[in-house]
Amino acid sequence: MTNQALIDALREADAVQFGEFDLAHGDTSEYYVDKYLFETDPDCLETVAEAFAERVDDDDKLAGVALGAVPLAAATSVAAGVPYVIARKQRKEYGTGNLVEGRLEDGEEVVVLEDIVTTGTSLVDAIDALREAGATVERALVVVDREEGGRENVEAADVEMESLVTASELLADRD
Repeated sequence: MTNQALIDALREADAVQFGEFDLAHGDTSEYYVDKYLFETDPDCLETVAEAFAERVDDDDKLAGVALGAVPLAAATSVAAGVPYVIARKQRKEYGTGNLVEGRLEDGEEVVVLEDIVTTGTSLVDAIDALREAGATVERALVVVDREEGGRENVEAADVEMESLVTASELLADRD
């Protein structure tokens, strides 16, 4: 699948917006990629899942970072025919109190999926939670790398990060 097909799918879902937006880490941006628009659009979700599925092996296990990457993990799980788990940002106060939901064996290798990476904090927190639960994490796949230091932070956690699209690519032909 080409980057242009992914860019087209994100744009067709109206997920790329321009204006002034506050970001989770406190900065502002002239553009915003609305993960909820592209993850709830069936055509775009399918396009992303197929692109992720091309990058995983038959024996991989996926992990979706809660909440945003859970639909991505579920759709990719179906497209690739591999299982997944959910990595929570914080332990819930009831039930099992797990940081990782689903079946995870000690030492099992997991590929983490994430929607958008800016600073990489949420992704690194999920990697830490997965490792705490016994997983081996060496790879992360993300839909959009905003190219604002996230890759460096993820790689500092000894995880290779691959993005389907970078902000530079997504914004290259902005009118």
